[in-house]
Amino acid sequence: MYEYEQEAYGKGFRTVCGVDEAGRGPLAGDVYAAAVILPRGLEIPGINDSKKLSAKKREQLYGQIVAQAEAYCIASATVEEIDRLNILQASLLAMRRAVAGLSIRPDFALVDGNRDPAFPDGLACRTVVHGDAKSGSVAAASILAKVARDRYMQELDARYPAYAFSKHKGYGTKLHYQMLDENGASPVHRKTFLKKWEAGR
Repeated sequence: MYEYEQEAYGKGFRTVCGVDEAGRGPLAGDVYAAAVILPRGLEIPGINDSKKLSAKKREQLYGQIVAQAEAYCIASATVEEIDRLNILQASLLAMRRAVAGLSIRPDFALVDGNRDPAFPDGLACRTVVHGDAKSGSVAAASILAKVARDRYMQELDARYPAYAFSKHKGYGTKLHYQMLDENGASPVHRKTFLKKWEAGR
């Protein structure tokens, strides 16, 4: 899980951060991203792609990552930004915000996926497809982003109880579409994601 980090260190980079996002697919809510710098040589047992972990395990690892990381930052792009820019560009924006918010300046970034976020200041970057299952730093970022977004969806559930956000986290489940049919769209729904649903009403 740390071969990509070791390769970066071998090339002379000193501070490597992992970057990942959470929430590209849902019909509602902001998209989140996290950037994490783990101490060199640190291995956190059980760390993996957040989607492969139970919610309880993610919460446990979240606490460990936050406690042991040299630096971390969680950021987001809003529903309005998603609708204006498109979800890909909003995800990359959230990633840039997460890296910009780190208290330590990295000199190399490992990013989940195949799209370079084009970090400012010429930050060196390597994209890694399925990086959250291949890089410890990216996996740590995926866990922070996923847990933070799930907590945010719990908050939205309290604000908009008619939509059962705590159950489906905004994804397009049968229950979610049922809630949309009964209540219409809320202010936190992504309008660009609801075109097919609106056309079928």
